[in-house]
Amino acid sequence: MTRAALYARYSDDKQSEASIEDQFRLCREHAGRERWQIVGSYEDAAISGASTILRSGIQRLMRDALHGEFNILLAEALDRISRDQADVATLFKQLKFAGVSIVTLAEGEISELHVGLKGTMNALFLKDLAMKTHRGLRGRVEKGKAGGGLCYGYRVLKKLDGNGEPIRGDREIVPEEAEIVRRIFREFASGKSPKAIAVGLNREDIPGPLNRAWGDSSIRGHRTRGTGILNNELYAGVLVWNRMRFIKDPSTGKRVSRPNPESTWIRTEVPHLRIVDDALWNAVRERQKRIAEAYGADRREGRVARLHLANRPVSLLSGLMTCGSCGGKVGMVLSGRFGCLNHHRRGTCSNNRTILREKLEARVLAGLQDKLVSAEAVEEAVRAYVEETNRLNHQRRAQQDTDRRALAKIERAIAGIFSAIEDGMYQPSMKARMDDLERQKAEIAARLAEAPVDVPDVHPNVATNYSRNVARFAEALNDPDGGRQAAEALRSLIGQVILTPGEKRGEVHAELRGELMGILGIAAIQPDEGQTRVMTAVVAGPRNQR
Repeated sequence: MTRAALYARYSDDKQSEASIEDQFRLCREHAGRERWQIVGSYEDAAISGASTILRSGIQRLMRDALHGEFNILLAEALDRISRDQADVATLFKQLKFAGVSIVTLAEGEISELHVGLKGTMNALFLKDLAMKTHRGLRGRVEKGKAGGGLCYGYRVLKKLDGNGEPIRGDREIVPEEAEIVRRIFREFASGKSPKAIAVGLNREDIPGPLNRAWGDSSIRGHRTRGTGILNNELYAGVLVWNRMRFIKDPSTGKRVSRPNPESTWIRTEVPHLRIVDDALWNAVRERQKRIAEAYGADRREGRVARLHLANRPVSLLSGLMTCGSCGGKVGMVLSGRFGCLNHHRRGTCSNNRTILREKLEARVLAGLQDKLVSAEAVEEAVRAYVEETNRLNHQRRAQQDTDRRALAKIERAIAGIFSAIEDGMYQPSMKARMDDLERQKAEIAARLAEAPVDVPDVHPNVATNYSRNVARFAEALNDPDGGRQAAEALRSLIGQVILTPGEKRGEVHAELRGELMGILGIAAIQPDEGQTRVMTAVVAGPRNQR
């Protein structure tokens, strides 16, 4: 019997979850008419069709398709699967390779012609929708209304038009938050640093934007991008729109911001939203200018922008480190030193320890290499993996051989009954026997069809090559040609690096957590053991140790 999987999606909050149920209902009715067996359903709720990378439903669908779970994918229309031209073509090729046909209620069975034409039409639809949305937002901004988002110090002003429809884009000042904004401007203009301002606000338990703790970056922001409290021109009564544009990274599906030329910015005077007077605003601008001239802030921002455009981490462990005391992020807080950002930027954590970047990276690599190359760990992990993989392979093959022999025997029995009937030897009991044989045949055929693709046995000498490759890992990281690829591979193995202050002055303990320990500990898993694997602690010395 043909095995079909259903897929449904709705794109935004304007639609409801009932949309998915409606799509599934129509698909089930079609599958029933075609006598297809529905073996699974996949959905993505309130997610755009412009990319498939971030959609968990489509990712699960692709994994199951490659495992042979179904041979037909049924959806309401091709644009439910994806509107992106490249994604549609890629999905079509991958599903075709897996032996899966795409069938939609709107277009029927999808072919290369559908992929080309519908993919182009959907791409044009997205482009046209983006242009219309941009035009509508520009018209709203030119009327003095917000184009989207909500800044600290303001709230949405809810009003209705003559038809009872909501009027969008109106804002009003929140007096309590406006006073905090003026305080931040006054303290910065008087010489206080953003970090000191954030620490003071957090000590008084004053909530920041989105009710989170204040940080120096939320106050300082980015001058050229207009982010941060100190750079928001709306506080001076000027609404600025179209500073940035957002495009999707095709490799990740995530939106990435890009600055627009200043000539394309839209500025509108909104004096009713002014919080800071001109004198205080200009005083802050003057101090920012002096800081930029003294410390080269523009050059620093340029370096950050180049790293951002290159889509590479600042260091090997960037974004992977966590404070063991508060659970917050750990990042570069001093020149070449990592520390808890909640302590150094917000003052909400007591962990004041820092550690040299080079020392932490060296010790993490040493710990990794020790664990990876440990003869006992490699031998035990590979031995267990080889034995388990080969055992499952032999068990599956034995079951398939048994099923094939049983199926051949059943088919011979069915043929014998047919021969007896043709020779005029029909008995009433033959019907019951035939029904039983057909049932057994269907069960065995279904089991054989659902059997996973055979996996080759693992050669036991794989441990030798593994140890040799890992021994070269540290050299690969320093290689100018392959170092970046090696670093990315290493980062993919690391889940977290947790830094916790030790008992001694300046002592920092580092624990490495991630899937790697689960791989190496495959032979030592106990029934009541948790899922998290922690590598041997990597201990760094005091902060003044070089």
